[in-house]
Amino acid sequence: MYKYFPHTDADIEQMLKRISVKSVDDLFAEIPDSVVLKKEYDLPVSKSEIEIRKYFENLGNKNKKLTVFAGAGAYDHYAPSVIGPLISRSEFLTAYTPYQPEIAQGTLQYIFEYQSMICELTGMECTNASMYDGPTATAEAMFMVVASAKKKNTVLVSQTVNPNILKVVKTYAKYRGINIEEIAEKDGCTDKADMESKLSSGDVAGVIVSSPNYYGIIEDYTGYSDAIHAAKALFVMNTDPSALAVLKSPAEWGADIACGDGQSLGMPLNFGGSYIGFLASKKDLVRKLPGRIAGATTDVDGKRAFVLTLQAREQHIRREKANSNICSNQSLMALYVTIYMSLMGKEGLRDVNKLSYSGAHYLYDQLLATGKFKAAFEKPFLKEFAVKTSLNIDALSKKLLDHGILGGIQLGKYKNGMDDCLLFCVTEKRSKEEIDQLVSLIKEV
Repeated sequence: MYKYFPHTDADIEQMLKRISVKSVDDLFAEIPDSVVLKKEYDLPVSKSEIEIRKYFENLGNKNKKLTVFAGAGAYDHYAPSVIGPLISRSEFLTAYTPYQPEIAQGTLQYIFEYQSMICELTGMECTNASMYDGPTATAEAMFMVVASAKKKNTVLVSQTVNPNILKVVKTYAKYRGINIEEIAEKDGCTDKADMESKLSSGDVAGVIVSSPNYYGIIEDYTGYSDAIHAAKALFVMNTDPSALAVLKSPAEWGADIACGDGQSLGMPLNFGGSYIGFLASKKDLVRKLPGRIAGATTDVDGKRAFVLTLQAREQHIRREKANSNICSNQSLMALYVTIYMSLMGKEGLRDVNKLSYSGAHYLYDQLLATGKFKAAFEKPFLKEFAVKTSLNIDALSKKLLDHGILGGIQLGKYKNGMDDCLLFCVTEKRSKEEIDQLVSLIKEV
């Protein structure tokens, strides 16, 4: 009946006897009878390959392909076409945690290269083999600062951090008994005076800020590191790794931990995934990092080889002392961004930011010129910016969607008192013609 199940009737009987259960149905006795399906599955008849392809093509055509002018953590950057075929190779696609380094040298090497590139971007001394996404990586950074502080239990988070990240951090904190306090924002930036006031309580383990921040603003964090360290706390910076090709790195700002989402490193927008969180730190915090770390060494013949390092704190060896359970280490996504960074190189990443900067500032100027928008903040930005508008935002968004354009994000849905604000983003994929079309449609509203 179940031709793909390897167990014989004798196997099943032996297993049931071992756990003192009479039948397989008894294993599901807790399920209410009212929710159990008691009829045959409504499965379609078999189809040919051509029919299957047409079916899914028609299904896919129901999706509306949009020209994206939204960001807030999900960016429509270009990805070289060679990445897909490379990560689809069987030795990569089926790769899991490399417990046996002797037969996993390829996997270990690309994880090592990924770590090296993340360290170069952030300026940090060590990083792990990637996380699930940016918000959870930020939550892990919170755990790291509390674990390092030991007796301190409060973490300060700037209100200019992405609200979605703040929600995840608060959720993780709640079930660890960690106290989260928000640092007020002032003119779109972190209020340093409010931070210093809260640091004076003496119970702060760490401070989390963002660069660029949620509004796309490039904040000036001069003096933050000194103030935070003077209070014997740790400095955490959530950042866009793509932007680090042209902005000061977390290490240059004096941060102890850098975290964020690597989606901006060429990963396509795909209904909310897959994403890849990164988490890097100074060397003295390396034993607090969750997940795996790949290291380079030499084998018995003196040849270069790769291994998993610091395994004494791994889940499969000392589970009672383990950090968070990052089992699969997202290595396929780590491979994706590693290939992307290798193909783009330093100059390519700089060009991405130059084109994004030019397009974003061109759109910004064009919007202000319509007379229907004004700056929400007079602050420097890279590829993302907030503007206030006198237009009906719901009507504007609908008009743009009707013309295949995903316009700016309505900040009022995430921030109190910002119902008249939109957050626009322009990447290197947006052409002048697309920007001009957006502005032309706005003028008609």
